[in-house]
Amino acid sequence: MTTRLAAAWWALVLAVAALFAAGPALAADAATTAHTTATATHATATATHATTTATTTHATATTTATGPDVAVSQAGNYPTRPNSYGNFSVQWTSVGTADVAGITHLTVDLPPGLKTSGALMYSTPYDYTFSERVSPDGRHLEATFRGTRVPGRGDFMKVQVTSGADRPAGVIRATVAHRDDVNPANNVSTYTVNGPQQPAGTPDRPVVTAIDTVTGPGVGGTAVTLTGTGLDTGFVLFGNDQAKNVSCTATQCTATSPGGSGSVPVTVVTPGGAAGAPGGFAYTGPPPTPPAAPVVTGLSVRGGPSRGGTSVYVLGSNLAGGTIAFGDAAAAHVSCGDSFCSSTSPAGSGTVHVTVTTAGGTSATVDADRFTYTDTDTDTDADTDATP
Repeated sequence: MTTRLAAAWWALVLAVAALFAAGPALAADAATTAHTTATATHATATATHATTTATTTHATATTTATGPDVAVSQAGNYPTRPNSYGNFSVQWTSVGTADVAGITHLTVDLPPGLKTSGALMYSTPYDYTFSERVSPDGRHLEATFRGTRVPGRGDFMKVQVTSGADRPAGVIRATVAHRDDVNPANNVSTYTVNGPQQPAGTPDRPVVTAIDTVTGPGVGGTAVTLTGTGLDTGFVLFGNDQAKNVSCTATQCTATSPGGSGSVPVTVVTPGGAAGAPGGFAYTGPPPTPPAAPVVTGLSVRGGPSRGGTSVYVLGSNLAGGTIAFGDAAAAHVSCGDSFCSSTSPAGSGTVHVTVTTAGGTSATVDADRFTYTDTDTDTDADTDATP
């Protein structure tokens, strides 16, 4: 890539990142089409020919929570007549005083007469991973978002919805859950199709009373059943890793262990909070084969002031879920997708290598990952050698 093209590419990356850092509501405005309108969060609705442009109700806290706090909301065009189409945004935002980091779990449940084929994820830059699955009847969607969001930053997905031959009616319920969330009061959002709006309420706190299997091979694949109360719309963690094939009712979760090693806690996380299983889970035998090692191919900026605080994007491959170090010092606010990470430089001096560490190891040092600290606060130009 030529120097001019590289500089132009990084300018575009920085511009897009700035747009979405300003807030997902601004991004939603940019992505909204003539048939899709997001509105402010009050329980009001305006009828259209086939859909309703509306907002939702949810329980909200009166003060900022101390610690990680993620809130969910929804708004959009909801189908209100038979054989019609609509879509709505489900937005989750870090609203506490600390970063929301790791796995965030989202659910959408639709009433009879509505179904979805899935959701579209719009947020950029791509410093996260996102996956979803839809139930066979199209009425339940689950999504997993993995990344770090500083207070004030959020993301949204656009859920595509269709109605059947009958007039749809009932409650659309969206939830968000995170293990470290300190405030469950804003974790549920509801909208009533063709009916009066009602407060979403605060979900019950989960309790896990038993786990039926407490050991399994390091490669994973062990079927586990957890029992308790308040477990519905939950997901399961073995240590920091998400279990597979999870299905939860109010009193029971079934799951398949991921790969791992040693002894780890097993946690059920719901919109109402997190609950640990008594005793945890012990892996036996060798751990799973590690993933491919991360590779760093470029930085958005190649230097910054010695006091730290420089926003640095890291480009490469196999970066998902990684941590970042500037020399021996850990970066702050790190969020990594498969090929793109965002981070904030720590304080430092001299020239250091910026490395990414995942379960696959630590990236090898190369010239393209060098970052030079300066004693001045002058801005450093975007790297013209980085190749996207």
